[in-house]
Amino acid sequence: MNFSPAISRYFRHGLSLLLLPAMLLTHCTSSKEDTPAPGGGGGTGGGGGGGNPPATGPSQVALWLTTPDQAALFQKSTLTLNFQTPASSNPTIIVDTTKTYQSIDGFGYTLTGGSATLMSQLSASTRTALVKELFATDENNIGTSYLRISIGASDLDAKPFTYDDLAGGQTDPTLAQFSIAPDKAALIPVLKEILAVNPTIKILGSPWSAPAWMKSNNSLKGGSLKPEYYAVYADYFVKYLKAMQAEGITLDAITIQNEPLNPDNNPSMYMTALEQSSFIKNNLGPALRAAGLTTKIILYDHNTDRTDYPLTILADAATAQYVDGSAFHLYAGSINALTTVHNAYPTKGVYFTEQWIGGPGNFAGDFGWHISNLIIGATRNWSKNVLEWNLAADQNYGPHTDGGCSTCLGALTINGNSVIRNTAFYIIAHASKFVRPGSVRIDTNVPSNLTNVAFKNPAGKKVLIVQNTSSQAQTFDIQYRGKAVSTTLSAGAVGTYVW
Repeated sequence: MNFSPAISRYFRHGLSLLLLPAMLLTHCTSSKEDTPAPGGGGGTGGGGGGGNPPATGPSQVALWLTTPDQAALFQKSTLTLNFQTPASSNPTIIVDTTKTYQSIDGFGYTLTGGSATLMSQLSASTRTALVKELFATDENNIGTSYLRISIGASDLDAKPFTYDDLAGGQTDPTLAQFSIAPDKAALIPVLKEILAVNPTIKILGSPWSAPAWMKSNNSLKGGSLKPEYYAVYADYFVKYLKAMQAEGITLDAITIQNEPLNPDNNPSMYMTALEQSSFIKNNLGPALRAAGLTTKIILYDHNTDRTDYPLTILADAATAQYVDGSAFHLYAGSINALTTVHNAYPTKGVYFTEQWIGGPGNFAGDFGWHISNLIIGATRNWSKNVLEWNLAADQNYGPHTDGGCSTCLGALTINGNSVIRNTAFYIIAHASKFVRPGSVRIDTNVPSNLTNVAFKNPAGKKVLIVQNTSSQAQTFDIQYRGKAVSTTLSAGAVGTYVW
């Protein structure tokens, strides 16, 4: 059943609150342990208790903490946390780097056209500082490492558009009128500033609609892509990717259609699994290959309640040869559905590409749900990324199209030259700063009320994200290579531990 975008997002979000975080661990593989035992490294830690003697000397483990009351917001602890001989009966999270799972591409946001417009209107000094805070990894910067952008307008642009819009009744089968000029006003300049700070950031592009003249209803809202324009639309993707490359922006991946089973957004386009499969197999896959483009093709880009959609496409080997993996949202369904798709096609990636927070929001509830289901739940179910929707909106949740999401709370609220950091900023920060691209998820157990996920990053650091889901403070041990540290998280708190 489909609803208007705003109602649909509210309704799905309400349903999603009933979901339990999934902690499935399946099909693990082994890797050789190559990390030395912890030494007297620098940094800071937190906690204590559990019967161990007080630690002395510099902290071996850094702790970055967020509490539901916002007393700490991704705050670096000044307490000391060191490994010792286990000497307590605390609940224990055992971190095992010899069991590994998927590699990580990154964590981030959707840089909508509206987000870019608001950022472009900041003063140069404010924007420079903000881009550094978002995309650099030193000091208190959060290291955002993955962005999703719209191919043409999303519903969080001021108005719908594509790169080949024509007057009614006209067509352009040679794409002679194609131009990415609409993106040159704000999106491309902001992307270039981001790339100057993080040249290796991964970028995913997703269209909300094909040009209206290619569609069954001659509208940017709803309708389907006419089969006679499949080849032209494949060329449209090629032209777009090459035009972005000419601007110095290389996309790592594309999805075929944002929310292909939702024709009620503005813009939007309905596309069945068989239609998407045919388009990839006969048109888009061969067109990208002929153009020498290595951009990944990612399927679906919609809710986890319809795993039949990606599974139908992946079952066709002629289509699957062009496909890197499947992308999901969680406005309906359960996060463990990602494992279902992974287990069916373990050589294909799974990605988590969108989840909103409805304004004005509830920090404790929203933060806890997103950490549990996405940062922890999605990655424990094989996702290679986690993306929040969206990076920035103004104080009125704008800009957005007529009929687009009118209450989407950005990770940032930008009002004139002021910037407020909202819930999604801290959700992503807990993973993005230390779980760098190329990190690998490693094995942990899940004690009661201590949902968690762990990674080993390319620098060899271990990163453990723990959420205390109980209503009271919880003291627990983190065990690694026979040694343990004791630490405490208050009710609902989330800690990122790094050593």
